[in-house]
Amino acid sequence: MAPIRDQSPAPLTELLGHGLRLRPWDAASGSDVETWLRGLRDPEFQRWNTPLRLVTDRRSAQESLLARAQSATEGTSMSFRIADARSDTALGHIGVNEIKYHLKVARVGYWVLPEARGQGVATRALLLAAHWALTELGLHRLELDHALGHDASCRIAERCGFAYEGTLRGAIFQEGRHDAFRDAHLHARLATDPEPAGP
Repeated sequence: MAPIRDQSPAPLTELLGHGLRLRPWDAASGSDVETWLRGLRDPEFQRWNTPLRLVTDRRSAQESLLARAQSATEGTSMSFRIADARSDTALGHIGVNEIKYHLKVARVGYWVLPEARGQGVATRALLLAAHWALTELGLHRLELDHALGHDASCRIAERCGFAYEGTLRGAIFQEGRHDAFRDAHLHARLATDPEPAGP
């Protein structure tokens, strides 16, 4: 059995593929801050997600992006702005989060702006980010969870090779609340699983 090696954080880089460009968010960019704020204030995002720290204005949006940049420096989370590869139009976000190199595991999460939905953006971004995490980062397992009833996320996960593993009881916050919980579906993909077909 090979020893577990301590892996230093990989530099956060730009990823290209499936017609998309994934690059780190820039907290110093006004347009990035505005896109981040718009995405997190979107009613459909808020229906399915309740962040621990709510983002309500430009200041809190910038603070949120600065915290993500710090996590990237520490190697515990990598956050990408999803954009069209040709026009660089912002489409959404995808993150490889809670990275535990000693266990070779991380969690993925994403959202897509309203005007970009229905175009396979989340599927393409997840395929790209998962491949990077399971090869370049050397991870063995990626987990993805979503609120029970979020059927679109279920379909995206399965298209990207994230097998459904069960229901997590009371695992995530209820919509807009930090004092009540709801169930979530857990999906996961292993580095040893077959590579899903591209979109």
